[in-house]
Amino acid sequence: MKEQITSYAAYNLWANQLIITTVNQLPAEKHLEEVVSSFNGIHSTLLHIWTAESVWFQRLKLQERIVIPEDHFRGNTVELGQSLLQQSKLWADWADTASEAAIDHVFQYYNSKKEYFKQPVWQVMMHVFNHSTYHRGQLVTMLRQLGVEKIPPTDFILFSRKKN
Repeated sequence: MKEQITSYAAYNLWANQLIITTVNQLPAEKHLEEVVSSFNGIHSTLLHIWTAESVWFQRLKLQERIVIPEDHFRGNTVELGQSLLQQSKLWADWADTASEAAIDHVFQYYNSKKEYFKQPVWQVMMHVFNHSTYHRGQLVTMLRQLGVEKIPPTDFILFSRKKN
């Protein structure tokens, strides 16, 4: 399982880098322009991805008090992208150094509704990376609606081919 998790964590970082590079090429006013989706635009979608990656990482690290980025972040979209990439790198670095036992470890946490759960770390990590993939897909649609024609593909198979 370690090889799969390590690879998917690296993929998540790579795909986030590609989409953020594309977002950063837009004029700043487009970052905040309303585009209908799960969230109302590029900035808010990136903020949601960062928040989810951060909250799950804090849970994994057994932090007692979870800091929710979207409750405190007031920077621009470029700064937001940098924060998301830093978080994605934390996941990739953790996966690189984690033992197989750490990845299989069943940990306990409370979700945002204060419900208690116990799950293996690898399941949570797969959830985090799939969640980010889902919202990157929404970002691609938003970018197209904002007139961006050149959007790099972020498919896992392309990442895997480059890696091999």
